[in-house]
Amino acid sequence: MKAVDDISFSVRQAETFGLVGESGCGKTTTGRAIIRLYNPTSGTVRFDGREISGRMTRSLSDYLSRNMAMIFQDPIESLNPRMTIEEIVGESLRLRGMPRDEVHREVVAMLDKVGLTEEHATRYPHEFSGGQRQRVGIARAMIARPRLIIADEPVSALDVSIQAQVINLLNDLKQELGLTILFIAHNLSVVKYFSDRIGVMYYGKMVEMADSDDLYSHPMHPYTRALLSAIPQPNPLTERKRRRVDYVPARDHDYTREKPEMREVRPGHLVYCSQSELERYRRELDGAAANITDDQEVQP
Repeated sequence: MKAVDDISFSVRQAETFGLVGESGCGKTTTGRAIIRLYNPTSGTVRFDGREISGRMTRSLSDYLSRNMAMIFQDPIESLNPRMTIEEIVGESLRLRGMPRDEVHREVVAMLDKVGLTEEHATRYPHEFSGGQRQRVGIARAMIARPRLIIADEPVSALDVSIQAQVINLLNDLKQELGLTILFIAHNLSVVKYFSDRIGVMYYGKMVEMADSDDLYSHPMHPYTRALLSAIPQPNPLTERKRRRVDYVPARDHDYTREKPEMREVRPGHLVYCSQSELERYRRELDGAAANITDDQEVQP
């Protein structure tokens, strides 16, 4: 059994690519394989044209540490309790030989960017709340100015009241620093707000990929529709009328005659489907477009 099975996608410079799916579908494995916390057993990973999935060398390790960083899901487990915040955030700079006083200045400046102060630098992780610890994790990831941030469910362990603060912080830093982000999550409302494009994973496979607005307004794959139908609605009246969609692969697909693969339903919108399913999806999109045109024509 493969944790990740023949998926292919690209993340464009300065965009946020959301990777969603239920627990165990391979999202985290994908992110960790990209940054080489896991060694991929097959396939290739390329960053800026350079293959980074081959044998790990000192040169490749240095290249990855300068260009990529990860924000982990659990802000408690990912921080060394024996190190001060300054030591945690500035570790990558010290390993590169930066003088101690310069490291201190960089750490203080980065803590300020994430909403912490210089006095926080001398404290230890257990002295902070969950939201503050995740800010420390973000500062640690950002301090070396990497070009790609892999954010592995960075708000799932936080209270709902804190999640929006962390997401807004990430969004502000992305705009300020020109970051590219692979945003791994299962909270579809958060992903819609934060992502430019979204890929949907199911049991190790990518089943749909599209621009965020397109995916939410015109989901094609039955699993994507099932995921979106599970999003709670803030309006109680709408919530009571919400119809949940169940995904049953044996019922929803017949691949005995046609082999499924990633196919382009329309430019930029790809779905894992057979040829006959592709034709049906295109008819559905054409019908939706025709209905919109008819509605516009009857406007007074």
